[in-house]
Amino acid sequence: MRWRGERESSNIEDRRGMSAGRVAVGGGLGGLLLLILALVFGIDPQALFDQTQNEPPAQVQTSRPQNAEEEELKQFVSVVLAKSEDVWHDVFRRNGREYREPTLVLFTDQVQSACGIRGAAVGPFYCPGDEKVYIDLSFYEQLRRQFNSPGDFAQAYVVAHEVGHHVQKLLGISDRVEAMESRASEVEANQLSVRLELQADFFAGVFARYVQNQGLLEAGDIEEALRAASAVGDDQIQRRTTGYVVPDSFTHGTSAQRLRWFKKGFDTGDMRQGDTFNTPNL
Repeated sequence: MRWRGERESSNIEDRRGMSAGRVAVGGGLGGLLLLILALVFGIDPQALFDQTQNEPPAQVQTSRPQNAEEEELKQFVSVVLAKSEDVWHDVFRRNGREYREPTLVLFTDQVQSACGIRGAAVGPFYCPGDEKVYIDLSFYEQLRRQFNSPGDFAQAYVVAHEVGHHVQKLLGISDRVEAMESRASEVEANQLSVRLELQADFFAGVFARYVQNQGLLEAGDIEEALRAASAVGDDQIQRRTTGYVVPDSFTHGTSAQRLRWFKKGFDTGDMRQGDTFNTPNL
């Protein structure tokens, strides 16, 4: 992908080198300061302590240094996010809607989100509660080594997929699915999750089509994205990690399904063609 010199997004929140632990304020100088403030202003001290304990965990600075390779990855994902902003502003405008840009949060090891504390082991994720995409850039090394998916457009696919979940949030799809999941059995909820993930793959394909139309794709880029989509299919991951496959436990779709929906998004470039919820054949 030709990305150098392209616009970088300003919607980047860099929390690398910060841990998602809670800062203790119930004792020591913090607790003494709260007690003094309560006495001065005539406030019940317990109310202040309770309010502080109910606040979300603070991000605490740790000492992990950043290296040149990771800084280049940060620049790359900033460009990919900016490109997604251009794409989805245009797509939404063509469909009579207004696009609201998400924020991309870079983190190390674990992070606090509106969806709770998440560790890097869960991989990149989107939180609809705060409309933010979260990624530990070390995931790209895992994508290269463990999933055999090197290449910058494989990396771009990861961001595009998570932004696809943001598109679902703006369209009201993720809220409707969440409501249905709350009333469904575990197997039915898994099936809904698969359809949600496959639609995000479709939206990633729409993104890729627009990037190609702008002349930014290079030879082999789409193959990189397809390889990445295939590598993270539930069947592939289960077969590699356990040696067997349990279809009822799938939450993201098979490799073939993920390939099919990404390719359909790329081939059509039409957001309206990605209804994974009303088709019998995924």
